[in-house]
Amino acid sequence: MASTIDQSANVELTDNDLESDSKGKLIKLAGKLRDRRNELNQAASERASRRDELNAKTREQVDLAQEHREKRDELNEKVQEHKQQRNELNAKANELFDEVDDMKGDLDLDEGKDLDTLESEIEDLEFRQQTEVLSAEDERELIEKIEDKREQYRKRQDALEDTEGLEEVKAEAEEVRAEASEHHEKVTELADEAQEHHNEMISAYREADDVRDDADEWHEKFVEAQEAADRHHEDFVRVQKRLREMDKEEEQERKSERDQRREEAEEEADEIYQQFLDGETLDTEDLMKLQKAGKL
Repeated sequence: MASTIDQSANVELTDNDLESDSKGKLIKLAGKLRDRRNELNQAASERASRRDELNAKTREQVDLAQEHREKRDELNEKVQEHKQQRNELNAKANELFDEVDDMKGDLDLDEGKDLDTLESEIEDLEFRQQTEVLSAEDERELIEKIEDKREQYRKRQDALEDTEGLEEVKAEAEEVRAEASEHHEKVTELADEAQEHHNEMISAYREADDVRDDADEWHEKFVEAQEAADRHHEDFVRVQKRLREMDKEEEQERKSERDQRREEAEEEADEIYQQFLDGETLDTEDLMKLQKAGKL
């Protein structure tokens, strides 16, 4: 179907046509107006159908966008829930790690070497004592080093034994931090999913806008065709009204002619009847006229 109506196919009617055209011309004009009106009504119907289809598609896209909006909002609520849990757990983990640091500070555990290192150094010194030929002075110094390392080892071991809760607090802190990381991963996962729904929502709204624009254009085309159809219908009605007036005028003329003929016939019958009364001889035709006039 053409996007705009063919203006050249429209039928025009002027007041002069109504007043001056013959009945035959007006009958033909009425037929043209009726046919063009029907064509335009068909065009308007097709355009309205296309408009309605596009409006339905627009509603589908808007509904789809709304679904994505609701899903996005639902996911964003979950994101906020996991963020809150993550932040609370991180705060708790920080408190626990601070507690571990405080405990270490009280015990000076961050100073000096760990037990494994001290044990390895003691073993190396003892191996030298057993395998190397040393002077008395060197061996004495070596023995003093071994004893010093053993003393460090004992002190370190005693200090660690006095920290019964430190490892437990550290383990709890690491566990809480790991749980916070799980919530952070969930935040990232849900936020990505929410963004996907947001993008789909935007896409659906844009599609709805584009389709709505098309629907508006088809509505304008519908109005154009419908207004033209209405104008042809109004002109058709005007011609029909004029034809009825002409019928009435013709009927009135015929009635006037009949009345005139009847009046003339009555006058003639009166004359013939007077002749009859005067004793004049009447022929058959005169008698029939009298009989027709009801005078016999």
